[in-house]
Amino acid sequence: MTPTDTLILPTLAIGIAATLLMDGWAMLRRRLLGMPSLDYAMVGRWVGHMPRGRFRHAAIGKAAAVTGERALGWLVHYLTGIVFALAFVMLAGESWLNRPTLAPALLFGLVTVAMPFLLMQPAFGLGIAAAKTAAPARARLHSLLTHAVFGLGLYLGAQALVALT
Repeated sequence: MTPTDTLILPTLAIGIAATLLMDGWAMLRRRLLGMPSLDYAMVGRWVGHMPRGRFRHAAIGKAAAVTGERALGWLVHYLTGIVFALAFVMLAGESWLNRPTLAPALLFGLVTVAMPFLLMQPAFGLGIAAAKTAAPARARLHSLLTHAVFGLGLYLGAQALVALT
């Protein structure tokens, strides 16, 4: 077996599975609780402005639109999930892929909330950890829950791979 077979391909699948579960959670949350999810066009807009030297916005929704921003945002979203899965598997080790456990995956999922809290939300004009939003505590709670679901997705994705192999 090559390193690609043993690490890269399973990690790719786990990252996609975890991100899909996170998106399913967002859809469920929107339907049941009326909570809007992140508009990934805004992620695309943010990334689309980077080549122009613009990394931070007072209000991302008021920034000039970027051609293809929605598709770019979704692509960045899934690539981020894959990169996070790769980072997790590198930390947890190949043995975790063979015998996945829930606790490390959940913990890692919760740690990934640092990205929106410390990078994306401030860059979007929302402040650190959504401090400039109308309901910061609520936004933080939902971010934590969403990233915990991502961690659960890492575990479930790995469990599915074990079951398939």
